[in-house]
Amino acid sequence: MKTQRHAAILRIVRGETIGSQEQLRERLKAEGFDVTQATLSRDIRELGLAKVAAPDGGSHYAAGAEGTPGVRPHLEQLLPTMLVSAEGVGPLLVLKTTTGGAQALALALDGAGWAEVMGTIAGDDAILVIARGERARRAVQTRLKELAGIPA
Repeated sequence: MKTQRHAAILRIVRGETIGSQEQLRERLKAEGFDVTQATLSRDIRELGLAKVAAPDGGSHYAAGAEGTPGVRPHLEQLLPTMLVSAEGVGPLLVLKTTTGGAQALALALDGAGWAEVMGTIAGDDAILVIARGERARRAVQTRLKELAGIPA
């Protein structure tokens, strides 16, 4: 069942512009797959789908070409269009993103492999970044703002 559901998800995001998990969930339901939001989030992560910026200013899910891993956008590509603000305290940094941009940005930040970052937790438009300490958080915050073109 999971394999068929994954195949359906890839077919849908490659054939249509899907801007939200709810929209994807509805399309899956129409194809006979009634999934919870948690299951769909896990599927999206396992398939390596990413939210990418659209020319119209919105964003949508994207997958790699047939037989390739999912799209892994670079942090430097996403930050200028998706990062709205970065505020922190202690080792914790909260990144506000455009609507629907948090998961793609967190994936890119995790993929960047910055030593100062222990991990991220993403919602729809916010990311919690856990740094290795307050000094590391300040360094990450400054670096992210610079890459995004946000004044310090």
